[in-house]
This record gives sequence, structure tokens and C-alpha cells, in this order.
Amino acid sequence: MGNVKAAITSVGGYVPDFVLSNGDLEKMVETTDEWITTRTGIKERRILKGERKGTSDLAAPAVLELCKKRGIDPSEIELLICATTTPDYVFPATANIICEKVGAKNAFGFDLQAACSGFMFALVTGSKYIESGQYKKVVVVGGDKMSSIVNYQDRTTCVLFGDGSGAVLLEPNTEGFGILDSILRSDGSGLEYLHQKAGGSVNPPSHKTIDRQEHFVFQEGQQVFKFAVTKMADVSAEIVERNGLKGEDIAWLVPHQANKRIIDATAKRMGIGREKVMLNIERYGNTTNGTIPLCLWEWEKKLRKGDNLIIAAFGGGFTWGSIWLKWAI
Repeated sequence: MGNVKAAITSVGGYVPDFVLSNGDLEKMVETTDEWITTRTGIKERRILKGERKGTSDLAAPAVLELCKKRGIDPSEIELLICATTTPDYVFPATANIICEKVGAKNAFGFDLQAACSGFMFALVTGSKYIESGQYKKVVVVGGDKMSSIVNYQDRTTCVLFGDGSGAVLLEPNTEGFGILDSILRSDGSGLEYLHQKAGGSVNPPSHKTIDRQEHFVFQEGQQVFKFAVTKMADVSAEIVERNGLKGEDIAWLVPHQANKRIIDATAKRMGIGREKVMLNIERYGNTTNGTIPLCLWEWEKKLRKGDNLIIAAFGGGFTWGSIWLKWAI
């Protein structure tokens, strides 16, 4: 089984209809369209509206779309991994709820939490089930309802995030296509710079945590930016160099959409021009686990069989890494 690789054979995506623009945010907090755009590259983001709507409501349409495009029934899915930072509930796993909603009755599932790097970590995890020969159809979902943990009175964080989800189907490939290499890293010392202060076992929910507004994203922007711009660029360059690739060999850089300046620095370090960078941050903002699969979803028609893609991400915790994959469809 050593020559079996996990290849992406179908992609689905979903973003809510409601658009929250920079102009809308100008009316909510002390900020401007120019300030947001020049520092982040974001112009608008999508928000999931409606009572009792969660991440599974973003993910289910994406999974159903990829099944329809591939021509399979959801009952054929054997494993579903959901990478999310905003699960529907503490338990059960959001993956289980997605399976129920789409009719994946024969799949087992679990959630994976690695902040903004989660989809990338989940993609590598899912690939191992394919490479081992245990499963032939694995779905990896990345999605978040970030609006559920964003304080819309905090101008430093509310401008950054949006809601959305994407999903990919992994299947065995013996032609040299699929996930060929990966580098994954984490550093728990990053906790103090980017986290949610309350809601976990260390600081359970209480009247005090709610009054102190500790159930929202907390971020020290400058520290996170400095770490992210270095680590995401370093690991992307490392995976290219160790596989003997050059800038001209890469068809596309698929970066996590957190900040355009971080993306630009990563592309420059790899020797890749902007024309080879997937970028949709201006329309969706940072959808956390949704950014990378949403890029693949939107650029799918431009991808060609055999294209070399470098996926790169950085997330809270800290987590970061890169993947080299050869497009199979």
C-alpha cells in the first residue's frame, strides 16, 4: 500500500447570504473602511443569521455539494472529520451532527481543534486513513461560525472574522497525485496571545465570565502578526525546499486567509507572484477553518490535473504548517 496517496476528488463550499461590510462596521465601532482594508485586506464578511443555527448548518450544504459533484450518496462516506473552533455543542461532536443532517449513516466522525490550522491538520489526519487502506471515502470539513464568539464592540477583532465552511472528499490514488508531503507544528506558549478566556474546564462559564465578556476571541494583534508572518512563511519555504521545488513549479499557494500582509510575505518568501495566490479574504474575512477549503472551492475551475499546490496556515495556540499536494482532478 506504500504507493497509495490521498487525493482530493471533490470540493464543496457554503457561505451565508448576509453580508457585513466595512461600512456596516463603521456604524457599530470606531473604525473606517480604509483602516480595515489597509491593515487586513478585508472589505466584507458573511454572517450566519437565524436562531439555533450553528457550524453544522454551514457544513452540511458543503458536504452535500461535494457528494452531488462526485456522484456519490452520502451513505458511501466512511469517515467525516470536522475541523472547527466553534462546534455546535461542547459535545456531541459537530461531525456527528453533520453526518445526521446529510445522511452519512455509515460514517463515523470526530471533531479536530487546532484553531485556524485545523482544516490542514484534519486533511493530513484524513489522508492517513486513506493511505493505510482502511477507508476509501473520507470527508474533511473545515467550518466556523465565528460570529458566535466575536465581540462586536471590540474593534480590534470584530473586523476580522466571518462565517463559512468548505469540505473535500479524499479517495485513494496510485498515479502520484494527492497529498505528497506535510509539515505540522504547534507551540503552546502562544496561548496568552490568542485564545478564548472562558468556557473551558480551566475557566468554566459563570455569571462573572459573562459579565467580563470572556467568551469572545481575545487577541494581541501585534504579537500574533509577528509570529504568524514568520512561521507561516518559514514552513512554506521549508516544504518547497525539502522537495526540490522552485517558485515556477508551484501552480498555486493556498494560504489561510487571516491577513493579506501575512499572505504576501509568505508568497514572497516562496518566490511566488501574486497571480499564483488564492485570495478571497476581501469578501469573506477570516472564516478560520473554512478559509482553505473555500479557496479550493472557488478556484476549482482554474485548477488542472497535476498542479502543485502549497497549502499554508497559522492559528491560535499557536499552530501552523504546510502541505504539498498534487491536484488529481
